[in-house]
Amino acid sequence: MKPSQKMREYLQMSPFEIKNVFIKMAEASAKKNKIPFLNAGRGNPNFLNTTAREGFSHLNLFATQEAGKQTSKKDLGMRPDKKGIAKKLNRFLAKQKGEGAGFLKKSISFAEKKFKLNPDGFVDEMTDAARGDFYPSPPRIFPNMAKIVNEYLAEVLCSDKKHFVKNFDLFATEGATAAMVYVFKSLKENKILKKKDSIAIMTPIFSPYLEIPALSDYNLVEVYVKGDEEKGWQVPDSEMEKLKNKKIKAFFMVHPTNPTSIKLKKETLNKIAKIIKKRKDMIVLTDTVYATFVDKFNSFAEMVPHNTICVYSYSKFFGVTGWRLGAIMLHKDNIIDKLLAKLPAKDKAELRKRYQMTSTQPDKIKFIDRLEMDSRDVALAHTGGLSGPQQTIMTLFSLFYLMDKKKKYKKSIQSILKTRVKHLYKNLGVPLPKGSEHTYYYALIDIAKVAEKKYGRAFAEYIQKNFVMDQFLFRLAKERATVCLPGEGFAGPKWSLRVSLANLADKDYINVGKNISFILKEYHDKWKKK
Repeated sequence: MKPSQKMREYLQMSPFEIKNVFIKMAEASAKKNKIPFLNAGRGNPNFLNTTAREGFSHLNLFATQEAGKQTSKKDLGMRPDKKGIAKKLNRFLAKQKGEGAGFLKKSISFAEKKFKLNPDGFVDEMTDAARGDFYPSPPRIFPNMAKIVNEYLAEVLCSDKKHFVKNFDLFATEGATAAMVYVFKSLKENKILKKKDSIAIMTPIFSPYLEIPALSDYNLVEVYVKGDEEKGWQVPDSEMEKLKNKKIKAFFMVHPTNPTSIKLKKETLNKIAKIIKKRKDMIVLTDTVYATFVDKFNSFAEMVPHNTICVYSYSKFFGVTGWRLGAIMLHKDNIIDKLLAKLPAKDKAELRKRYQMTSTQPDKIKFIDRLEMDSRDVALAHTGGLSGPQQTIMTLFSLFYLMDKKKKYKKSIQSILKTRVKHLYKNLGVPLPKGSEHTYYYALIDIAKVAEKKYGRAFAEYIQKNFVMDQFLFRLAKERATVCLPGEGFAGPKWSLRVSLANLADKDYINVGKNISFILKEYHDKWKKK
């Protein structure tokens, strides 16, 4: 059955918007048929880190009580002096019990020793930020916290050459979402990317990286560098060749990937890096949100550091999507600053006017600082930056990871995801993709290939010719109260769907697999009767 006009309208929607339609339908079905509602659409994890949160609670309590001691007036506090505050925190923690208090004490001591921090200076920075009683200063990121976050990112993103990352500047942001918006905006405002410029995008990819460039604000020409499904979604040489086109100004990617959930092999990374090194003016924007879910990860921040804008978020690994914690990394010696210096005189004059309210030498403002300024439309740059409490807990999460030498927390999460993906594929009746490159955070399932494997090529061709994936997904929601997202919305195969393995109970994925198989069998049974 060909799609109706209404269905064609749905096909134009972002997968993250059409999911709301699926959810309403699935919830109604679950209620009517008394079956479980299974939302495997959005990737919000149901696992989270508790220890750093408890540590933050103790720190916030201490910081608040210290402020209250500065005055005898009820409900009122004053900012305490930093002299002696480290010893006061130690005395406070000595009276506390539980995992969180112990972690906080150890993490403060660990940070002071490893990064050679002044105890009072560091504790004052952390407690003042935790209270949130002052603007972030400097706006991009607090200085002591920057050292810790930088070290964390070095360990997560660059398994081979950590010294590269220590040469990066940071801008703490409201998750990777804000980081994306800020990067796009500043590249446009600073004349680095202009309308009709060509950008390469490694696909399949998180759909906003396809949708934002197409907006009239940017109107960029998108060139897909396609991962090959038959090669485990690695990028083949023929696709890499597209990056040699000098019209392409930037290369955008999510790595490890979403929705295909793999890291690129070192061989693939080296080949792409070799091309980029020859294209010295090419900007690489890499979103590394899922880097913590694989072992021995290598990012482009390591391979081509001078070309790379690196975006990272704590949201998935620590279960803090509601906290909005992320960062933009940019090498101190980066090509964007060089491109700014080479802009035509007319563009420089326009930008000078834009930034002159913030500096007597606006031409010399680095791109990393322009990102922060542009995030507040320049005029409010002095009030910019991620809030103090957010930066504080982000620092504690970083310290937790650095102190977890055996990576027990990471292994626990990897074990959970592997259990879930095994349940899913076993009940789909198809082999599980294996290999150390998989994050198993999502599964992009090509239903046409599943159909061919289970029922033969003729049936697979029939469903592709006569139906669209959204019709399958509507039936999945209506009949089995199960929500998945259309893979085509991520520039994946037309007959693919994305299952999030992060947000349901382990055994729920047994039913997700069974429900997908059930709907596919219904299509097959109807085909057999023809």
